[in-house]
Amino acid sequence: MLRNLIIFIFCLFYLTSCGDTGKSSKEVSKPLNASISEINKEGLFLLKKHCYICHSPISDSHDSILAPPMAAVKMRYQRRYKNKEDFIEGMVKWSVDPKKEEGIMRGAIDRFGPMPKQDFKSEDLFKIARYIYENELEEPEWFAAHAQEMHGQQ
Repeated sequence: MLRNLIIFIFCLFYLTSCGDTGKSSKEVSKPLNASISEINKEGLFLLKKHCYICHSPISDSHDSILAPPMAAVKMRYQRRYKNKEDFIEGMVKWSVDPKKEEGIMRGAIDRFGPMPKQDFKSEDLFKIARYIYENELEEPEWFAAHAQEMHGQQ
């Protein structure tokens, strides 16, 4: 009986302490500052987990990227969609079913092709798009010069 209790306690301890980083998801997704809402905390966590794999803010040059940096995506979507709701809806719609003919980033689509279809939860996409709309994003060092050269913007 004592042996079973010890095994049970050990298993309980093991199950509650397992994880990739040793931290709970709430600890991993802590905001950069306390003013970021709970949804924005989740949006940042999801952005880093799912989007920055291809849309990395860290790259040596425009020639070494797999997809446009998210700062470029945000810039283009802001030019197309003038309010928050349309911006979020446009990003989510594209992310759910990225079709070449419906893409708004013509240069990126010509260079990289349309984004591969992903299996994202729609609520996660809304959190990511909201975070992107409401916050400044990290940019590669070369991005400002590229944006100025290609689009006349910084």
